Amino acid sequence: MKNNPHQTRDFFKLGDFLKARDKTVKLIDLTVSKLEEGMKEPDCIALLEKLMKDFGVEKKWHPTKFRIGSDTLKSFSEKSTDLPPLKDGEIFFIDIGPVWENYEGDYGQTFIFNQAKSEFSELASKAQQVFKYTKDQWVENNLSGTDLYKSAEKYSETLGVKLNMNMGGHRLGDFPHHLFYRGDLAEINEAPVDNLWVLEILIADQKLNRGAFFEDILIKA
Repeated sequence: MKNNPHQTRDFFKLGDFLKARDKTVKLIDLTVSKLEEGMKEPDCIALLEKLMKDFGVEKKWHPTKFRIGSDTLKSFSEKSTDLPPLKDGEIFFIDIGPVWENYEGDYGQTFIFNQAKSEFSELASKAQQVFKYTKDQWVENNLSGTDLYKSAEKYSETLGVKLNMNMGGHRLGDFPHHLFYRGDLAEINEAPVDNLWVLEILIADQKLNRGAFFEDILIKA
């Protein structure tokens, strides 16, 4: 019998799953507060790994990602090549996938190092704009995963950026969610259910030679 892509195991409790999400966000915020000028991607990943260990994270369901500068253009299947250092006004993003007591966390956000505003601030905001627009389309029109990403791609174009369709969202939940579904959100021809699917938005601005990323769980409330 084919698995239901929206299925969870018997022990799954939504409240515990959402706590895992909140702890993941807090861990990213803490990491940002500890970054120092001159750190490169390997240094930042080492910091993230240490903090996860300090928080009691014993395993991750996906590798830790930290991209800086021009490396923010790359999808997660690509390796960083430039490895620029953090400096004032530079753009960077973080994505982590810790497992908290059998619940998967996953959150990603773009930041500007050590400044409230820089030439890349608008680009960072656009990633969240595309996320919000696409999420609203899901809430209002009950779009399928495939149609959500078509909508996100068109809206990105209106903002003057290009959506990276290699980052197509995914299931999340009790570890491992792969028991029920391994593919992308962008591949399903039905509407994702509330609280169990992650919408990933990776956009590129070729003029700036930079990208921006934002991802979170699709929640209707």
